[in-house]
Amino acid sequence: MSGQLMPCSPGEIGSLFLFEKLSPEQLGQLCSAGRVERFEPGPVYTEGEPATCFYVMIEGTVVLSRRVGGDDVEVNRTSQRGVYSGSMQAYLGDRVQQTYNNSMRVTEPSRFFVLPAETFSAFMQEWFPMAVHLLEGLFFGSKNTQRAIGQRERLLALGSLSAGLTHELNNPAAAAVRATSTLRERVGKMRHKLGIIAQGSYSPEVMANLIDIQERTAERVAKAPVLSPLEASDREDTLADWLDDHGIQEGWRIAPTFVQGGLDVDWLDQVAATVGEEILPNAIGWLNYTVETELLMDEINDSTARISHLVDAAKQYSQLDRAPYQVADVHELLDSTLLMLSGKIGQQIKVVKEYDRTLPRIPAYPAELNQVWTNLIDNAVQAINSVGGEGTLTVRTALEHDRLLVEFRDTGPGVPADIRGRIFDPFFTTKPVGEGTGLGLDISWRIVVNKHHGTLQVESSPGDTRFQVLLPLTAVDNDTTEEPE
Repeated sequence: MSGQLMPCSPGEIGSLFLFEKLSPEQLGQLCSAGRVERFEPGPVYTEGEPATCFYVMIEGTVVLSRRVGGDDVEVNRTSQRGVYSGSMQAYLGDRVQQTYNNSMRVTEPSRFFVLPAETFSAFMQEWFPMAVHLLEGLFFGSKNTQRAIGQRERLLALGSLSAGLTHELNNPAAAAVRATSTLRERVGKMRHKLGIIAQGSYSPEVMANLIDIQERTAERVAKAPVLSPLEASDREDTLADWLDDHGIQEGWRIAPTFVQGGLDVDWLDQVAATVGEEILPNAIGWLNYTVETELLMDEINDSTARISHLVDAAKQYSQLDRAPYQVADVHELLDSTLLMLSGKIGQQIKVVKEYDRTLPRIPAYPAELNQVWTNLIDNAVQAINSVGGEGTLTVRTALEHDRLLVEFRDTGPGVPADIRGRIFDPFFTTKPVGEGTGLGLDISWRIVVNKHHGTLQVESSPGDTRFQVLLPLTAVDNDTTEEPE
């Protein structure tokens, strides 16, 4: 937007703090190369447009804003003389994309000293060569440092996830190995017990009854109810008494297995009535091995299913063999991330899921959203651990107007108000030296805002901190999308 051209006074320009140390000759060159423009209330330039000019306010009121999702978020409003904006990185030339990184408007008639970007760059190179070299080093050095630390943070996160996944996989794998070894032993004993029964003078009818009881016992094991510890203990005592009364040795060892398999006194009465008293001990021993083998096979099945579930979660988390950009269900992404981080979350932190399952799938970069969830969950866990390690992490999804909300709420100490505006800045961290890079929330912010055109915000009070991610329900076209470092 062009304003009304007005005379340029070197004396007035020199009264601005940015130019107060320049010589009269330099101020004259500025006035000759630049111009003074008067703008009526309204926009001066728009974020994302080519940065063609450098603006210094002489008088008026200026408002700077950033585009976040579909909204313009005000980041600064001031009437201070000499404030500047626009092509402030023109001295870097074509080594960086020269576009306006914010939008500027004025709320009252305002005057600016306007300098073309090329001219501003030339004056910087000519008048302040040392400062230009220092600024270039600071700019590119910061970028390189941010990239290197970002990669390091990803490696640390990967190591933590790998350790947690290894731990989670080790438990069911070890259980399956133990169950397989025990199963082999029980099957051997069962064959031996069957041989003893077969050597007896049992009629084919009795043997058929034994086989039938074995099959029906296996069916009962598959349908065994889940008992409370008190209920299980009472049933074990009752079964142990029954076994003792019927001359079964070491009934107290057999009773817990039968209870776990869903057998009761009524069932054992049916067995006794079917096989007869003379072979009851051998029959009970054979049924004990039957129940044990069924329980062991259930344990192996549960363990291998757990391993398969963990592998599926790892593939979901990493988005292995999937397109980077796709229509995704955020609940699947959240569940896989929570499972991958379950070792880090631990047993003392209660995880509550408040999902709105009616929410639609959304276009997104799932692997990068998983990185956002990881960073926010990790911060919540650390916050809860800082106050004793016991608390609640609530993950909530909902429809917020025309956007999808994903909220992470923790019962930690909260984010102090004086630093709340800085937590998304690169390298800002409240963690001790060596324990945080200060890039987790910065990376998350850029993934949500720059890549998904959403919003990342925080609401906090002691015992109730909420990080809220708002994502558009439909794809947003933007040619200037910034890739996270």
